[in-house]
Amino acid sequence: MKSDQSVWYIILIACAAGMAGFLYGFDTAVISGAITFLRDLYSLSPAMEGIVISSVMVGGVIGVGISGFLSDRVGRKKILMVSGIIFAISALWSALAGSVLSLILARFLGGLGIGFASALSVTYIAECAPPHIRGRLGSMYQLFTIIGISATFYINLAVANSGSYQWGLETGWRWMLGYGVIPGILFFLILIFIPESPRFLVKNDRTSEALDTLQRINGQDTAQKELNSIQASIDMETSTSIRELLKPGLRKAMLLGIFLALFNQVIGMNAVTYYGPTIFNMMGFENNTEFLATSLIGTVQVIFTVVAIFLIDKAGRKRLMAVGSSLMAVFMVLIGLVFYFDVQGIWGLLAIMGFTAAFCISMGPIPWIMIPEIFPNYLRAKAVGIATMFLWGANFSIGQFTPMLINNVGGAFTFWIFAVICAICYIFVMTIVPETKNKSLEEIETIWKPEKRYISY
Repeated sequence: MKSDQSVWYIILIACAAGMAGFLYGFDTAVISGAITFLRDLYSLSPAMEGIVISSVMVGGVIGVGISGFLSDRVGRKKILMVSGIIFAISALWSALAGSVLSLILARFLGGLGIGFASALSVTYIAECAPPHIRGRLGSMYQLFTIIGISATFYINLAVANSGSYQWGLETGWRWMLGYGVIPGILFFLILIFIPESPRFLVKNDRTSEALDTLQRINGQDTAQKELNSIQASIDMETSTSIRELLKPGLRKAMLLGIFLALFNQVIGMNAVTYYGPTIFNMMGFENNTEFLATSLIGTVQVIFTVVAIFLIDKAGRKRLMAVGSSLMAVFMVLIGLVFYFDVQGIWGLLAIMGFTAAFCISMGPIPWIMIPEIFPNYLRAKAVGIATMFLWGANFSIGQFTPMLINNVGGAFTFWIFAVICAICYIFVMTIVPETKNKSLEEIETIWKPEKRYISY
């Protein structure tokens, strides 16, 4: 029987690691406010506007690509701490940037830090969490992402209202970007007090430390059993090469992880997040009400991400993703109709709120939970890094091409393209995705049954 102390301990360390999502959410949202001023300050074309926004994703792709290899050598915790420092430096540099090139380089550096954190945070939580609440704890990353997005929308609104448009053009956007120093430093300091992943510790022959952590997480009754299960899983493996992921069994897991990562990004939520004020301005919002409308979207994100936390381990991953993706397709069609018929005012806001709510109970948090769940211990960090590279690559595409799409084909067809993608996501979920709720990580490994994973006695 788990003690209340054990439950609170795992919640606290999941929240500490999940705060990596706040960094991701802050950076995702802050540029939506700053780009309004940067576009006029530097006379940015749609393509250059996309580069300023998506430069952080280029750094993110590199960060997640090497995060698994680095964390397998020195540990999840240490690389997460490095990511906090990198993010703080990037935020300060962004605020002081004197040119577009300098800002792009600063955002690239920030992406590197967020890339480290985004892959390793969910890996760390999955490796620490007990099976029956792993979904809820894994949702901490997405919850903090949404809190970061929502808080930053309100920061952008406050800064925009703090002075004239000319002040915002010269100084306001610097304050928006500079506030990122605070969460970066806080993330670093909080991580000092959490333990290393027990699965990393066992893998590196630090069994006594792993047992101590597992006792604090699971209670003494189940800690030894969990330790034995982890040890048995690791002992069965003879190779940690990423080539193992191309073999039958694990190849399917790798493809599933990549598809989940892609659909997390390409269904359209980040188009709203990155370009919210711009989109609402096209719908008739003006005089800073476009910032207020974007802030309301952030509030919806927080509310429905909390709802998802209570549903994920009860309703299951697959069911929520199926319901959410189908609803998202419907709302994307409605958003497209708002643009097609040039409907001004509240209706566009309501349609985007509906889409946001559906996203936040499904394809928002669940891919971040399932991607680290589906891979075996000995390859988890590397495999999550690879899947997250695709996530960041898709994120780059959304940031880069959304303004170009809206400029060339219009808002209606842009959002109808997203509606088709949401429908494809629904088909994918119904036909390919397995259910992983209430299974231990070691039990999930057996789903894939790779051909070359036998021991001769």
